[in-house]
Amino acid sequence: METVELDDKDRALLRFLQRDGRASIAALADKIALSESACRRRIDMLEKAGVLEGYRAELNASRLGFSLTVFVSIALGAQTDKDLAAFETAVRAAPEVLECWLMTGDSDYLLRVAARDVADLERIHREVLTRLPSVVRVNTAIAMRAVSPLRGLPIR
Repeated sequence: METVELDDKDRALLRFLQRDGRASIAALADKIALSESACRRRIDMLEKAGVLEGYRAELNASRLGFSLTVFVSIALGAQTDKDLAAFETAVRAAPEVLECWLMTGDSDYLLRVAARDVADLERIHREVLTRLPSVVRVNTAIAMRAVSPLRGLPIR
């Protein structure tokens, strides 16, 4: 994939949007010393170029009853294109799986899973993870706390 060339104004705009995706065009334009129309054009260009992929709300997992964040390493019995595609289709359909990454090393995939408690994790393990296509090994690790959660990319 081709890298998009950014100037100082684009980088500043991206830094502000990562911190506050709800900021108004007027507020963003003021922060980076542009007119509102120029700021809007830059945002449109960044969206069309695929640099800005979307806007999301950050939810507090514990306030919504998800007290556990679990990292799950998955090994498959085979890694043919068909096996990988079947696994990836199934994992996308599992609402408990927040993220799924194809990996190198001992495991084929790394998942981040949200669970309400240990009983819910057991249910997810039994009803979701072990039933994913071609799974031969599931290794879970419960996160105790986030030390440095994802807050955006380092835009320099």
